[in-house]
Amino acid sequence: MTAEPAYPYPRSAGLSALRLRPLPGRRPVSLLLHRRSAAVAGVLLAVLAAAMLASACLGRTAVTPYDVWHVVRGGAGPYALVVGELRLPRIVLGAMVGAAFGAAGALVQSVTRNPLASPDVIGVGHGAAAATVLALTTGTVAAPGALPAVSVAGGLAAAGLVYVLAWRRGMQPGRFVLSGVGMGVALSAVVHLYLTDSDLEAAEQLKLWLTGSLNGRGWEQAGPLGCVLLLCLPALLWASRVLRPLGLDADTAAALGVRVRRVHLGLTVLGVVLAASATGAAGPVGFVALTSPQLARRITRTPQLPLLCSALTGAVVVVVADLAARTVLTPLEIPVGAVTALVGGPYLLWLLGKSAGTGR
Repeated sequence: MTAEPAYPYPRSAGLSALRLRPLPGRRPVSLLLHRRSAAVAGVLLAVLAAAMLASACLGRTAVTPYDVWHVVRGGAGPYALVVGELRLPRIVLGAMVGAAFGAAGALVQSVTRNPLASPDVIGVGHGAAAATVLALTTGTVAAPGALPAVSVAGGLAAAGLVYVLAWRRGMQPGRFVLSGVGMGVALSAVVHLYLTDSDLEAAEQLKLWLTGSLNGRGWEQAGPLGCVLLLCLPALLWASRVLRPLGLDADTAAALGVRVRRVHLGLTVLGVVLAASATGAAGPVGFVALTSPQLARRITRTPQLPLLCSALTGAVVVVVADLAARTVLTPLEIPVGAVTALVGGPYLLWLLGKSAGTGR
């Protein structure tokens, strides 16, 4: 595989174009790279690695980085249980949950062109939560590995109903967000109805799950979510390519050969699958999908929402929030969803105030 410059771009745009030739005789594939986004992605990867290491070292039992590396390599020792069985699966799951929510938020906000739109605002998280609670309370699903599939089905059903309600000769972003908020309220009522009919122990467990928590999560939840992310990887590569022309208006994108309606539907389905899978693994961790794309966009200074940086930002947010949830109020451990809500709630109010001030 060789790479060569495809066509020049002005330096002020911060773009680099490469043309990849996989094999002789095959058509080359052109890639457009934003230099600042690539640098930010590298920094975010370093920050994520540092946050994961700090989360593995800190807690009620302090562990040195050398002991963590010894356990990761498969070595036995006094910290094998603390690091290998308790902390490491939780950290890996938190990073994957944050990446899934961050990418899902970028996809949904790109389709709706609204920074207030995210899977947890438009009812996707509520649909996944309602389906999961219904399955747990009725005993329909006994295997923990089947819960992500139930969550995906609930999220897709809720998103499909919201899409139908918001459709009026095309996608109306305002109607889409309002319909999603109304759907979320209705599904929350259904969840609370099932909670009132559950026994006390089951209700307490469901309440903890509905807040969004990584406590007690392990490889049983990380494995299915990792498979979903791997299966969605080709679709994410396609999404990163089509998001650039979608940053223009619909008429311009259509003139460039983009089938806008089909692309919007595909991006929405992809975002719903990612958000619902993450919800099934860790519960509805709120505001990560809302804040991560906007933070990534401000850091990279790109006109469109950067998909990779949004996913990495979400992973950093969840890992750091979980570390704070475990260590700030020791020995009390609070759900990670409560920490993200403390940050995301004021951010949502700031967005609402900014939108009202500009008349949008």
